[in-house]
Amino acid sequence: MARSGSDTDNDAPARKRLKTEASLVPSRMGSTILMESQSQDVDMTGNGGARPRRTASKRANLKEESSAEEQDDDEPKAKPKRAARGKKAAPVATDDGDAAPTPKKRAGRAKKAAADEAPLPVRVQSAWKVGAHVSAAGGVENAVLNAARIGAGAFALFLKSQRKWVSPPLQQANADAFTAAMKAHGYAPEHVLPHGSYLLNLGNADKAKREQSYGCFLDDLKRCEQLGLLLYNFHPGSTVGACTVAEACGTIAASLNRAHKETARVVTVLENMAGQGNVVGSRFEDLRDIIALVEDKSRVGVCLDTCHMFAAGYDIRTAEAYEKTMAEFDAVVGRQYLRGMHLNDSKGDLACKKDRHENIGLGKLGLRAFAHVMRDARARGVPLVLETPNEDDPGVWAVELGVLHELVGDAGEGVAAAASQASGVAVPAVENGDKAEETAPAAGVPVTPELTPEREKELVLRIKDAVAKANAGKKKPAKKVPAKRGRKKKDESDEDEDEE
Repeated sequence: MARSGSDTDNDAPARKRLKTEASLVPSRMGSTILMESQSQDVDMTGNGGARPRRTASKRANLKEESSAEEQDDDEPKAKPKRAARGKKAAPVATDDGDAAPTPKKRAGRAKKAAADEAPLPVRVQSAWKVGAHVSAAGGVENAVLNAARIGAGAFALFLKSQRKWVSPPLQQANADAFTAAMKAHGYAPEHVLPHGSYLLNLGNADKAKREQSYGCFLDDLKRCEQLGLLLYNFHPGSTVGACTVAEACGTIAASLNRAHKETARVVTVLENMAGQGNVVGSRFEDLRDIIALVEDKSRVGVCLDTCHMFAAGYDIRTAEAYEKTMAEFDAVVGRQYLRGMHLNDSKGDLACKKDRHENIGLGKLGLRAFAHVMRDARARGVPLVLETPNEDDPGVWAVELGVLHELVGDAGEGVAAAASQASGVAVPAVENGDKAEETAPAAGVPVTPELTPEREKELVLRIKDAVAKANAGKKKPAKKVPAKRGRKKKDESDEDEDEE
């Protein structure tokens, strides 16, 4: 039934304006909106219930908000409160009266926690110092523990981001922690082979770009000094098509001479390259020519990468081929300059000029090539570093290291973890002296049983199984990113394209 005008007038005195305090709240767009408590006209007669009416201030504020966010609701709604971070949800009772299980921790964190608590493996004491290029994420000191976790006798690491020109300075606290970890885990400085930035090109004909490389290079050398390390491995550079190889060798040597004067004792270690594009260093003659121009010969050395050698055309698959290649190295460069090796199989064929690393025994080189290295006196006492794929599972490297020790016929004298750091992590009590080397044969080549085809197959299968297990443990396969023209795919472990 419609109410008459008189009824409406009679009701007017009965209306009372009920005001509640308004709360002004900033909106997401920066405007101010009027929330829950608004000025309202409330019908106190009971005819029709409460009929809220917008006040002028409320209409103005809503108009401003709607112009920015185009809200459909007449009344602005408060956002639901976000659950506080870090708080665990209370268990919910199920029908049978038991509490529902709490959510599981993320697999990545659980895996890391398990790795932190796992006892360190027994490390093989051998004259052949095999290891891997381990992660230094979270601080350079973490690289030492990561090496100990796989039973490595040597290791490599990046001293800073390998893809940035400028990085924050190395904090002394991290340097002190690194030195303490080295001592606790029994690693000697001469068995650590830091790897330089992929951006470096000391052979660039462009002076400004070469100076940029030099600044990054010198910073790395000073970090080595701060950490008490003696070696620094880097890619020589590239002509980028702007100069001859001889000219690039000259500018590389000039940079080394300059850096040696600005640092005390770090040995700059040239890495041989695969030969892709305009890179310098794929031929032994390139390395020889650079060294010839270095003034302080005690401050320069060479790291031989097995994959790079093979890709550049140096065969090491058979005993005869290996000895021929190494005899050429001795004659052209000089064995006294060998300061380390990278042990990588090759996905590419001989002389392919492509740097494609593969797990040892699973590539074109085959396992016997590494048996030759592990029985060569030249490789004795220098860091022999794996840069093979590990599918984010360092356990693959641990298996490869075990195979390498078996190839040399040197199971070594294992020293169990005995000491304990303040952190509670067990560390191996390893002797740092020359005891292991003293027990090796004088010639440096231990007497080993022949690597029969059956034994070779067994060792290769062991590595295959480790790789398969690592792949199975991945949540999802890595997304393949198509390589840009002239550049390598993102899943490759090393780079030798033209540096800028």
